[in-house]
Amino acid sequence: MLCADWVDELGMSNVILVGFGTFEEVLKQCLESNFTESHHKKTDQVEVALYFESLCPGCRMAFTETLYPTWVLLSDIMSLTLVPYGNAQEKPDGQRFNFECQHGEPECLGNMIETCLLNMTDAAKHIIYCMESSSDVIKAAQSCAQLYSPDLSWDSVTSCVKGDVGNQLMHQNALKTKALQPPHQYVPWVTINGEHTEELQDKALNSLFTLVCSMYKGPKIPACGGGGGKHYRSYSHIE
Repeated sequence: MLCADWVDELGMSNVILVGFGTFEEVLKQCLESNFTESHHKKTDQVEVALYFESLCPGCRMAFTETLYPTWVLLSDIMSLTLVPYGNAQEKPDGQRFNFECQHGEPECLGNMIETCLLNMTDAAKHIIYCMESSSDVIKAAQSCAQLYSPDLSWDSVTSCVKGDVGNQLMHQNALKTKALQPPHQYVPWVTINGEHTEELQDKALNSLFTLVCSMYKGPKIPACGGGGGKHYRSYSHIE
């Protein structure tokens, strides 16, 4: 059963999942199921990418309230790429790079932790959701990692964050961000199938569930109104 099949009404602040309780509870059941198994070709997936900063309030809201929940529910037909960097600046320093972040050193640390996690574990998006949902993104990192990837050594994450690997990974994020066309003007910055327009950005942040269902070219899944199932509302709206 797809996780999306469990959804009946999706609200703004309280996600109502008939018979299953809160979103966190349904996420746990999703993770314990085989919801990532898919009969749909990966090449058919709608590619959603988020260029963001770890401590940017709007980025946190966009990811935790819209992009991540929609990806969990539509993971068969939607891919989600995260690029932590945003409005940061990099300066070469020998073989390494120094980074300056919009919200200071703590944000640079958060960006680096999330970048390393994305390179180290398939559970990275779940860990980052846990971090970004917390009152203190940085302090929550280790406990979130232990929750969703208990076999991951936090020492190895720290080594990545402080070492050359993390530095080069962040440099790659900088290159990806700088290569955006049109160039990004703000964060969160969302691309759909590699494209960014103000219309797509607005739809992605206000009605991503509907947007992904409408853009998916493969057989309609029940959550999107195929197979006689219900047609579900958009996941959330950012006021």
